[in-house]
Amino acid sequence: MNSNFKIFLKGIIDVSPLMIPVVPFGLIFGVLAIDIGFTPLETMGMSLIVFGGASQIVLLQLFSGGASSLVIISSVGAVNSRHLLYGAVVSEHLSDLKLIWKIIISYFLIDQAFAISNEYLKKNKDRNRYFHLVGGGATCWVIWQSTTVLGIVLGESIPEKLGLSFAVPLTFLALLVNDFRKFINVIVIIISGTVATLGYNYVPFKAYVIVAALAGLLTAMILTKTIKTK
Repeated sequence: MNSNFKIFLKGIIDVSPLMIPVVPFGLIFGVLAIDIGFTPLETMGMSLIVFGGASQIVLLQLFSGGASSLVIISSVGAVNSRHLLYGAVVSEHLSDLKLIWKIIISYFLIDQAFAISNEYLKKNKDRNRYFHLVGGGATCWVIWQSTTVLGIVLGESIPEKLGLSFAVPLTFLALLVNDFRKFINVIVIIISGTVATLGYNYVPFKAYVIVAALAGLLTAMILTKTIKTK
């Protein structure tokens, strides 16, 4: 078996356990997109181009809330900005690659692929070790696109009167469960949530999400510095 394929296969195997929660997330996205009014083609186009679960859900939430294009684009960009950090971390391992390979890998560099491949890249110094990241990222891509398609099919078969928009905030609440274990996180969640709720009707251009995020970051910074100085 070719060594490149072995490393690619290992990336698939290593990332597979992390795909379990991706399945319902992709289904929810596909169903909600159709429920909100996106066509199947638009929904798949978003998954293919954006390829980021959290940012795609944010886009749906803002779109359904009537936010402006500027707010939607800036919010999605802010959510996806963490990928810049991922790229900076793995860049030292990929400096010898051709530009085309760097572009391909950057497309597949999502949360799960980065989590499992970063450790592998640090422990292995083979020139072809980047195939591990390609294998992990490609697996994420296949699972996300296939579950989006299934969600689209399910979404088209669900009567409109049922309304599934409630699942958007429900999904985010599920993502926040682990954060309730730390006091600082709870305070930040309460502050940002309160700002978003109050700002929904008063912040211009439906930019309440951005304002709430900035309020949360400022709160986290103040609390972190205050606790460290004690």
